[in-house]
Amino acid sequence: MQVIIFLILKKRMDTNQQFDNATKECKQVFMSKLKDYGPSWRIMRPSSVTDQIFIKAKRIRKIETSGENLVGEDLRGDFEAMVNYGIIALIQCEKGYSDCIDMSVDQSERLYDKYLGATKDLMCNKNHDYDEAWRSMRISSFTDIILTKLNRIKEIEDNQGKTLVSEGVEGNYQDIINYSIFALIKMSDEAALIE
Repeated sequence: MQVIIFLILKKRMDTNQQFDNATKECKQVFMSKLKDYGPSWRIMRPSSVTDQIFIKAKRIRKIETSGENLVGEDLRGDFEAMVNYGIIALIQCEKGYSDCIDMSVDQSERLYDKYLGATKDLMCNKNHDYDEAWRSMRISSFTDIILTKLNRIKEIEDNQGKTLVSEGVEGNYQDIINYSIFALIKMSDEAALIE
């Protein structure tokens, strides 16, 4: 019994550590761009943030289905961008959009950490209930689920945020972030197997 408990805890620690490793890379990109441009994304309305995520997911799916990558950029960058835009979307849900840059780099970083932490908590809870089922999924399935979530968000946005029984946009953004992180983890695992 103790061996089983140890293996379950070890698996959870591995997921937590892998999540942290993947999001560390995402945050480094976010912070670098924040230092270059400031929080220029503050002017984006929610639908524009959704569309930014959508074009990243569409690119991934096109490359997955065609096998052609004419630009040559790594898909990791697109999954990282979806994590970062997902967090931006959550910030915009809380703060609303602005007509000017109204937030400092430090405030942006604090909000990034707040929403990343909340999204990780959600991942831990779901990961427990679903028994890490994502580990048996294909990355292409993550892409399809992300696109499905984006279409749901677009529908909710077109309905001015009203839903009858469904979760709101925030839960969908958090799922997009987590599926993107799962893809990054699986990519790292696959790369480690090749080495």
